[in-house]
Amino acid sequence: MKNRLGVVITGGECPPKRITQQAMQGKNTLIVAADSGLFHAEEAELKPDYIIGDMDSIEVMRLTAYPAEFVIRHDRDKDYTDTELAFKLAVDKGCDEIWIIGGGGGRIDHLFGIRSLFEREIFPCRWITDNADIWCIEASDKTSTEAFWAGNTLSMKSGNDNLVSVFPLGGGPWEAISEGLKWPLKSLSWDRGFFGLSNVAVDGEFLIKTEKGRFMVILPLLI
Repeated sequence: MKNRLGVVITGGECPPKRITQQAMQGKNTLIVAADSGLFHAEEAELKPDYIIGDMDSIEVMRLTAYPAEFVIRHDRDKDYTDTELAFKLAVDKGCDEIWIIGGGGGRIDHLFGIRSLFEREIFPCRWITDNADIWCIEASDKTSTEAFWAGNTLSMKSGNDNLVSVFPLGGGPWEAISEGLKWPLKSLSWDRGFFGLSNVAVDGEFLIKTEKGRFMVILPLLI
């Protein structure tokens, strides 16, 4: 399953159907719907390879359209969220890179729960909500199935003066360099709790490379 992209589609606010379809176009994907993420997958005309969760948001009749062996039920009183279960399943199936689609809006604890996944040893590479495109980069030798994401580097073309926010993740230390941002990241002191909010991609194109540590880069979703 080399170079397979795992896509977890979860509940909450999702990007428009067109964005979801374009993000996965031409990729070798394993799609896992986390409970009510099934609705979003179907709206985007995607057929999940697996559906996992306590199924408290899905009618039984809806699930009968899928082979029983690919529907994985958990008790409602469980130790992990449906999104965590879906993420772990994608990891167990050998996906090299994992994205999360959905999870916008709604309960703040659910939002923080997804964000916490980016702090773990095995973490998502991308998270797309209804209004944000979020990337995770780390100083390592990891590679990616995404052409413009090379593990430790994010190189993007976006609209002129688009906002770019950067948050350190994990235990540090952190160092990063940038090109194309109004306020360069080089030599910034990334102490715990520090962040770079509302930087600007002046000409609509920028690069961020992490030399130490892990960073979350948050961009507005271009619809």
